[in-house]
Amino acid sequence: MRLKNTLAVAGLLILLSASVSLAENIDPNDDGSQYAYGENIGWINFEYLLPDAIQPGGATVTDYNLTGFIWAENVGWINLDPNFGGVTNDGTGFLSGYAWGENVGWINFNPPVPGDTNHYGVTIDQEGNFDGWAWGQNIGWIHFRSDTPVAYKVQTSWKTSCTVSFDDLGRFVDYWLRTEGEFPGDLDGDGKVDFLDYSALADLWLGLCPPGWPLK
Repeated sequence: MRLKNTLAVAGLLILLSASVSLAENIDPNDDGSQYAYGENIGWINFEYLLPDAIQPGGATVTDYNLTGFIWAENVGWINLDPNFGGVTNDGTGFLSGYAWGENVGWINFNPPVPGDTNHYGVTIDQEGNFDGWAWGQNIGWIHFRSDTPVAYKVQTSWKTSCTVSFDDLGRFVDYWLRTEGEFPGDLDGDGKVDFLDYSALADLWLGLCPPGWPLK
């Protein structure tokens, strides 16, 4: 009887540990791709899995949102999916909405910059790499990817099955008739965004995006 009870408990622990390991999908290659950086709060860990922590650690990316808790040593837990607010995913890797930290308040994952029409919010590309900036009124900017002075990034195993949408057309219009620069809307690489690029975009309307699609 004691052996059976021991085996039952061991089996339960294995199932529980398996469910925990599958709950988050950050740093799929186990190479440390789990850190964002806040200029006023330091490192933020998206895969903080401490067995005896009060809050469950680790973030999970889905087609609709981000869930779980991330950890900043200097400010504590940040909830990606609070009861009011929450970080959403539009299914193509464009994030928006608000996370909440008891010690820092709301954090905006798609912050507007007054007088600037560029998009600075957080995105996830087709390789699962986070990029862009989040903004906390009380803590300033949080950056998700950089090569200098030290390399860091957050990566997830979640991938988008992207399609060309109205949002893509809106972003394309932002680059219409611009020249002499490297613009995401320059689909044929001729140094300008014109009707030929629009034709390429139209050909992909509601179709799957090719690898490295520049508007995503």
